[in-house]
Amino acid sequence: MLSDHSLELPGLRVREVVVDVPLDRADPARGTIEVFARVVAAHDGGDRPYAVYLQGGPGVEAPRPSLEPAAPSWLPRVLADYRLILLDQRGTGRSTPLGLDTPAPGLRDRTAPEAPTTLREASADAAAEYLTHFRADAIVEDALAVLGHLGADTVTPIGQSFGGFTTVHWLSAHPESLDGAIMTGGLPAVDRSPAEIYAATWEIMRRKSLAFYARFPGDRNRMEELAERAADGEILLPGGDAVTPARLRTLGHRLGATGGAEQLHWLLHLDHRGPAFRYDLATMLPYGGRNPLYAVIHESSMASGHPTDWAAERTMPDDVRADPTLLGGEHVHPGLFEEDSELAPWRDIAHRVAQHPWPVLYDPAALAQTRVPAAAIIYFDDAYVPTAHSLETAAAIPTLTPWVTNEWEHNGIRASGTEVIDRLIGLVQGRRLP
Repeated sequence: MLSDHSLELPGLRVREVVVDVPLDRADPARGTIEVFARVVAAHDGGDRPYAVYLQGGPGVEAPRPSLEPAAPSWLPRVLADYRLILLDQRGTGRSTPLGLDTPAPGLRDRTAPEAPTTLREASADAAAEYLTHFRADAIVEDALAVLGHLGADTVTPIGQSFGGFTTVHWLSAHPESLDGAIMTGGLPAVDRSPAEIYAATWEIMRRKSLAFYARFPGDRNRMEELAERAADGEILLPGGDAVTPARLRTLGHRLGATGGAEQLHWLLHLDHRGPAFRYDLATMLPYGGRNPLYAVIHESSMASGHPTDWAAERTMPDDVRADPTLLGGEHVHPGLFEEDSELAPWRDIAHRVAQHPWPVLYDPAALAQTRVPAAAIIYFDDAYVPTAHSLETAAAIPTLTPWVTNEWEHNGIRASGTEVIDRLIGLVQGRRLP
């Protein structure tokens, strides 16, 4: 299927594109899935070069555009220089959806007498193999397919978090298609194992946890109390799921975002028996059934040439494991697929994914030879992407200008309005920090 039509929004021209892409480019005979993208331009920006926004995740669709009010907040600044492709990465949004009961084109299962059409019908091994085609390398190829449909040869990716990982793969694999490259909080470790990465993030989260309790002194006792109640099965979500202490620990995910500490503080002081607490807790927990890819293949985004084998769980320090007030960030624990009723059906698939021998994502030699102008904001003490690893990668890409700051957390592109994106566009276009 191929479709292409346009619409007008206040201040915006939007072109909606659907292209068919192979599920597995190494075996195109397996069939195709659909990838959806919106191409957004200001009314006077129809001839500007293309940029493509690569969302964080994995497994999260692109933001929906608006200028009244501006959403995302940085959109007007990007549209001053570019036409922006908002890509619903494969499996998300209006691309072919990925769920247990949605059609799974190209799914193969040697153990099934008849070819299954959904992941629920397939074996865990076959379903896990299917999910291996939803990583950064496939997303880059999909973006190139959209670009080809638009009749363009080059583009500037703007990669947030996981989107930055995807952008570094793009720099490594297809630099000839790039005018520039921008990364916001997503400059990945190029040659480190998942265990090394997660060990570093645990130490970062220890510091962030202690800083949070120093700012809100009563909250450590409150977190300890809630963890005890969770161990007794008293912390419930609106659907009836009991939240374990391990899952409660994932609330630390909020400490990685500007404004997140305040959100966590307000939550902790609601009465845990009331509906407000239960609904707000459900909203603030990082993993769930709406975007199952985020939980199931999240660790794979850290894996370049390594299986993950539940690296976050394996590297949790003993003192953190013993103290439920020391919070986690983007640390998926395998028990999540027992505790969360929406994710429980994915349990066996997730365990197979954790053992997958992931191919290498980054070519250090290619990155060292790139001529593509690039810029990256590196957040000091980023909860999700260790600063030290990002600086190593920045030093390995000769055309990349790093901007290190502690003014924002990992969500600085949103929290700063247009300040972060304006500076990064300027760096890519040749300006330097004063």
